Amino acid sequence: MPLALLALAIGAFGIGTTEFVIMGLLPEVAADFQVSIPAAGFLVTGYALGVVLGAPLMTVLGTRVTRKRMLMFLMGLFVVGNVVSATAPVFEVMLAGRVIASLAHGAFFGIGSVVAADLVAPHKKAGAIAMMFTGLTVANVVGVPLGTYIGQSVGWRATFFAVAALGVIGLLGVARLVPDQPRAEGVRLRHELAAFRNVQVLLAMAMTVLGFGGVFAAITYITPMMTEIAGYSASSVTWLLVLFGLGMVGGNLLGGKFADRHLMPLLYVSLGALAVVLSLFTLTAHNKIAAAVTIVLIGGLGFATVPPLQKRVLDQAAGAPTLASAVNIGAFNLGNALSAWLGGVVIAAGLGYTAPNWVGAVLAASALVLAVVSSTLERRTATRSRLVASHIPEPAAVPAARH
Repeated sequence: MPLALLALAIGAFGIGTTEFVIMGLLPEVAADFQVSIPAAGFLVTGYALGVVLGAPLMTVLGTRVTRKRMLMFLMGLFVVGNVVSATAPVFEVMLAGRVIASLAHGAFFGIGSVVAADLVAPHKKAGAIAMMFTGLTVANVVGVPLGTYIGQSVGWRATFFAVAALGVIGLLGVARLVPDQPRAEGVRLRHELAAFRNVQVLLAMAMTVLGFGGVFAAITYITPMMTEIAGYSASSVTWLLVLFGLGMVGGNLLGGKFADRHLMPLLYVSLGALAVVLSLFTLTAHNKIAAAVTIVLIGGLGFATVPPLQKRVLDQAAGAPTLASAVNIGAFNLGNALSAWLGGVVIAAGLGYTAPNWVGAVLAASALVLAVVSSTLERRTATRSRLVASHIPEPAAVPAARH
């Protein structure tokens, strides 16, 4: 794997830390700004919606410069957003800082996915994408638990200052290691938008929204669920997030390994199993050991879907992959926003802290249904194409000229 993938992974590490660390600090942030836990959940929803909006916007702006320069700009924007969050005097300013940082998220992973795929041979594309996303998953093993510990020990503001420093390191890594390729010529917005007329691209993005949304429905409210239901202390949330991160790392690597060869079967297994595990989490959340094991499985099964879904979008939008790739990253976060909001709704309705697990199970099961529909349509299209080809008469032989 090219060394440039390390730079992309470093940037992904910083972005992953700021995305997920807020879930371990929701009680501290809510108490500081004197808002409820469901209201503090808007810091997750707002970030996710910012990714959804920022992914296409920043990608379109990025067509005017080289991909390396755009990646550097995005990391700079990420740093600014986290500094704003760290210094926010009121909740609304912190929310604005989260949105500013989120504008970099979708385009960074979208453009980064294209760069990573272009750096390797065609049969290694999913593995290269998974390598970049390893930074995101490792963030949940190292960055998020450490950030949670810092936030609970020193204060949540210190966590966001530390995340801003990670962004600076990511910026330097991109500047030093990513090759400065020429800007792609002939790229037009109309050409990029044409990919969205492909029903398979839209189905893959819908699977992304629902499938990964299932993960966030449970994980967004993991802190109150584990402290109020499972009986863990607040300090234990740190190592529980480590377990979640380990599951993410393993699932991401397995997804990258098998997606190049068995993409759709991998999606069937991971989405189906995720729906089952999330359903069981409503029961296992009442037992410390069972809850810990379930958290690992949710992380693993959830991130096993990331490389295959990203690769499927790239494959189906092969002629114009950059915008489609970035929008699919936005789709991950649209699922996050949807599930975080729905989780807050069921909690606010008095259904308890385990109720978001049912929301997640339904979302994951819906993604599985779409995967079956997508595969069925693909087979029918292939069959129809073969039938049409078989009925095309061969051209008549041209008689040789007589001399």
